[in-house]
Amino acid sequence: MKGEPDFLKNVRDEMGDMRQWLDRVVVIGYAVLTGLAVVLFTLLADAAVELYSGLRGGWWWAPLLWTPALTALVVWAVRKWAPGAAGSGVPQVLTALDPATPLRERSRFVSLRLSGAKILAVSGGLLAGLSIGRQGPSVQVAAGIMLHARRWLSPTSGISDRELLVAGGAAGIAAAFNTPLGGIVFAIEELSRRLLDRSSGLMLAAIVIAGLVAVSAFGNLSYFGRVRADELSWWSLLLPGAVVALGCGLLGGLLSRLMLASFTGLPDRFCAYRRKRPVTFAAFCGFMVALIVVVSDGATVGVGHEHTRELLDQAANAEGGHQPFLFTGLKFVASWLSAWSGVPGGIFGPSLSIGAGLGADVAWLLSSPHGVALIALGMCGFLAAVTQTPITAMIIVMEMTDGHNMVLSLMACALLASLVSRMISRPLYSTMSLLMMRSLREPRPLDATGLPPSTEGRG
Repeated sequence: MKGEPDFLKNVRDEMGDMRQWLDRVVVIGYAVLTGLAVVLFTLLADAAVELYSGLRGGWWWAPLLWTPALTALVVWAVRKWAPGAAGSGVPQVLTALDPATPLRERSRFVSLRLSGAKILAVSGGLLAGLSIGRQGPSVQVAAGIMLHARRWLSPTSGISDRELLVAGGAAGIAAAFNTPLGGIVFAIEELSRRLLDRSSGLMLAAIVIAGLVAVSAFGNLSYFGRVRADELSWWSLLLPGAVVALGCGLLGGLLSRLMLASFTGLPDRFCAYRRKRPVTFAAFCGFMVALIVVVSDGATVGVGHEHTRELLDQAANAEGGHQPFLFTGLKFVASWLSAWSGVPGGIFGPSLSIGAGLGADVAWLLSSPHGVALIALGMCGFLAAVTQTPITAMIIVMEMTDGHNMVLSLMACALLASLVSRMISRPLYSTMSLLMMRSLREPRPLDATGLPPSTEGRG
């Protein structure tokens, strides 16, 4: 029939253009490098937390000296040598993706050098015992590596810098969480709403390959443990699930708003002091986090996945020992102070831990026998509330569950929590990106946070 594809001609065209195949090999090769970089990042982050745990185990008072000193050192080093590595990393990638960002300015937000600096800075923050994650920073790390492929691609490859950034950022999420599907959804929901048809398949393949590299290194596991919820009817989770979703929306929206306030700066003496003496302020935040670590016996350090596993085990075995609202409150404050300090770090992982604590709190409050399911809903709801990306949050948590019996519950919880959060706070990452874009138009030089010296900056 006229107009139908000519199979033989298409095969000849595909096989005859060797430069096109070379471009594809370059992209796939960089996808493998991206996955390996996230694996290295994971190993360094885990080693940093292990070293800190050993230090704290030897001397309970050591964090009171070690944490503020190392926090100040990391902030000083980042401000001096790698200003673009500050923040979580996602707003920087969004800023680099913005068509209004001049090409000459893109390297201030995403580059191979910043990727290396980000890995070292976040590992330093974890070695200090701060409540930060590596998942968000993995977005900037992976995007910087993937963008470097541009220098090896031909001008006729049809692959734009924007597509490389989207693929890299999404690959970072896929590899960091061992959730390739979550990376693809993150690319669509947060980073970009369109990919060119000509290369979209190649970019999706790059995301999946980076995720598979991490799966090959660590196995098909989740750092938060596997959530095994029993078969549940929707009505048995209706009341406790609604309470979890509302609580996540309120608390997640509050955390998002606090982080935006820390980023933009407020006319109060704390923000004024931070603008004047950022390194000293970082040491103060580090000391406050160290106090929380001592009180919580180390439960708030890093991402908090070990405590989350304990909550899941307790809920699955119907064991007692849960101290309601203590971990949730302490982890919340520690995460905010860690962000306010200016040390590079992400909020994805801590959000999952806070949400797990909130789900366990609701299960205790309502004497619900469905503790594991409520913990899963809390993880999904709080992540959706903080990032306001409900589909990504639902997919990430769904890939950490065995079975699909909670898909609808996770979806409803994520959507409701995100809706409540939007009533309290503007979207976290996109708002930070807009502020960074605004700073590019300022005639004044940018400080280490990516904003003019008169404003605060924390991504």
